[in-house]
Amino acid sequence: MTTSPLLDFVKEMSGRRIEQARRRSGLTQSQFAREVGISMRWLREIEAGNPSSRLDDHVVCAQYLRLSTGHIFLPLLFSSQDMEFPRELSYGDFSELERECIDLIAERNIKRIQTKLTPRWWSKRPDKA
Repeated sequence: MTTSPLLDFVKEMSGRRIEQARRRSGLTQSQFAREVGISMRWLREIEAGNPSSRLDDHVVCAQYLRLSTGHIFLPLLFSSQDMEFPRELSYGDFSELERECIDLIAERNIKRIQTKLTPRWWSKRPDKA
């Protein structure tokens, strides 16, 4: 199995966020692990940011706790564009940014779909008064 410094960093940051959110919600590790369907030992690995933990488990835990997953996906987005991820961006809440991205994607695709579904003759049709 290969690891990368960026993935290791993402897992470490994600583990901290998951642990903080779990504690804020008043759940013990045992309760939370049972709720999410993982072993307590594996939850400890996730919260510790162990590089061998799986990103999908981080996502499941974050979603259960209603955390933004931007701290996981934004660094990967930078990486996929061959850009270095500024680690300072890892601190903070990505919820608003995620909503703006979703709005942008939806708006772009709605326009594209609407264009495809609009018959050519509609642009030549006189408006009804």
